[in-house]
Order: sequence, then structure tokens, then C-alpha cells
Amino acid sequence: MMSTVPRRAFVLLTVLTLIWGTNWPLFPLAMRELSVWTFRTVSLFGAGSLLLIIARLRGLPLSIPRQDWGVMLLASFSYLVVWNVASAFSAISIPSGQSAVLGFTMPLWAALLSWLFLGERLSGRALLALGLGASGVLLLLIPGLSAYAKAPLGFVAGLVAAVGWAIGTILYKRRPIAASATVITGWQLLLSSLPIAVFGLIFTDRQWFMPSGLTIAVVSYVTIVPMALGNLCWFSIVGMLPGNVAGLSAVMVPVVAMVSGALVRDEPLGPPQLAAMLCCGGALVLSLLKPAAREPA
Repeated sequence: MMSTVPRRAFVLLTVLTLIWGTNWPLFPLAMRELSVWTFRTVSLFGAGSLLLIIARLRGLPLSIPRQDWGVMLLASFSYLVVWNVASAFSAISIPSGQSAVLGFTMPLWAALLSWLFLGERLSGRALLALGLGASGVLLLLIPGLSAYAKAPLGFVAGLVAAVGWAIGTILYKRRPIAASATVITGWQLLLSSLPIAVFGLIFTDRQWFMPSGLTIAVVSYVTIVPMALGNLCWFSIVGMLPGNVAGLSAVMVPVVAMVSGALVRDEPLGPPQLAAMLCCGGALVLSLLKPAAREPA
């Protein structure tokens, strides 16, 4: 087998899978005291500010070309605003592992949108990878059907999050932004916090209080690691890989989320989940690797 992607992409993918996969069980902990709006506003604003400060310290220009602001705003809204609000509502409505599975149907939507709007041809190998990924998602969804019946809005929110993420990724691939990944990620996170803060002021009671130490610790961790570092890894991966492959590269995240949910919150982990891991692993191998080319005789 021979890698079709840069070695750096594999490293970033491994980091992304671990930090995003272990992130999901933390959502309900963070939102025991905080609203979805407050949680997401703080984490997005803090992560974006942190990345822009790092970029400045590294001597990177923080400016974005004027012609790129339109696509940045659209991509930020469809991915970071829609994803962060919908996924958070989903994670507190149904088991966090099941919510992660719904959110990470994104590769299926991204592959379809890449084919429709970017002209990225789906080879037989890519279709097989998508089939395995879809099978893995289906196996993970089946045990959660009862939870979806009790909280249908959680189910819908999970799918809305996935589609929003896919649209944002395709917009970014179709119109790449002429800036470093750190600067792009920082601005998108920062900009996305503003509409969420406005929604929060409209839809929640404005009662100020000091959260517990546990809530502050969880929100701080989510802000620095999954939100800042995770999104930086993601936008770097998207810049290296075709849209459909970049989407499939995240297919192992819900598997890690399911394992994390089982360890932290005693969520189910049995034969369907183990079979799903094999399917998702196969999809990842097919999407990122290809047989070495034969040398001419």
C-alpha cells in the first residue's frame, strides 16, 4: 500500500480523531449550568482569539483578502454556527455517542456535495469506502433508535449539524482562502461566536452567576483543545485533501466518541458498535490509501 496523502495529514488526522472523539461526552457536563448559547459563544470566541494571538506572535499577517470575506462568512455560518449550535442541542437531547454518529454522517453529505458542485469523481474505491462508512454509521445508529423516538429534535439537530458542516467544507474547498490555516481558523471561530452570542441574548435569560470549578475546567479544555487545536487540524486537513477524502478522514471520530461515552457515561458498547468500528476503519483505509503503482516492465 502507498499513501495518497501527505504524511502530515495522517498525523493531523490521528490528533483530530482523538481530541474530537473524546470531546463529545464533555458536552453534557459543560451544559449542566450553561446554556448552549453561552457555552458555544465562550468556546468559539476564546478559541478564535487564542489562534489569532498565536498567529500574531508567529509573525503571520492577520488580514484576509477582501475577495475572500464572502466565502469566509458563508463557510463560517454553515459550518461553525450551524454545526456548533445544532450538535450541542443534539448532544444534550440524546446520548452523546449517538449524537456524534449523527453529526459524523458529514462524510456522506460531503462526498455527495463534492460530486455535485466540485466535480470530484467518485471512483469504485471511493464508493466502496462510502458504503463501508454508511454501514458503520447505520450500525451505530440502530442501538439509539429508542433515544431518537423519545427526543426526535435531537435526531434532527444531529443531521442538521452534519449537513451544515458538509456545506461549510465544500464552500472552503471551492473557494480556498489566501491565508494561513491558523489565521483562517481563528477568524472563522471568532466571527462565528458573534451571531451565537446575539441568539443567546434573545433566547435565554440574562442572569449572571459564577459557574462551578468543574464547568469552568470543562469549558476551558473544550475551548483550547477540541475547539482551537481540533479546528486548526481540520482546516489543515481540508486544505491538503479532496473534499470527499477529507470528509471520510473524520469517519473514525464517532467510534472514539462511542468508546469515550461508554467509559465516561456508561453508554452502550457492544457487538453493533464493534462491527461499526471495523466498517469505519475499512472506509478510512480505502479513502486514504491506494495500492502502489506497478513499475513498467
